Amino acid sequence: MEKKELIKTAKDATKSAYSPYSHFRVGAALLCKDGTVYTGCNIENSSFDVTCCAERVALFKAVSDGKRCFTDIAIVGSSSDDFNKPCSPCGVCRQAFSEFCDADFKIHLSNGGEIITYTLNDILPHSFKLN
Repeated sequence: MEKKELIKTAKDATKSAYSPYSHFRVGAALLCKDGTVYTGCNIENSSFDVTCCAERVALFKAVSDGKRCFTDIAIVGSSSDDFNKPCSPCGVCRQAFSEFCDADFKIHLSNGGEIITYTLNDILPHSFKLN
């Protein structure tokens, strides 16, 4: 799947977001090595620590289905319907990626008509690992 399609899929996932507190909808589309795509949306809670980011929702759905090999993720977010500004993953999501993804795992962010791509190593160069 091309990164433009992943961005569109992530944008579609924002329709399911539950964000009554921040009013900031986030969608993610995670590409598995076998071509399967898992989507996620942010799910807020009045106890903010219970909130789960779209990226981790997609990752956890995939892992719970037995997937362990991932190549790319597209992430979009907005408090309006303008999904043209980059929406970077938070530190918790970056660390979650590092558990299951290689350093060259690609993170695609929408930036107007362009797509910015980073690797996991770019955004989390010294991840915590037990091994």
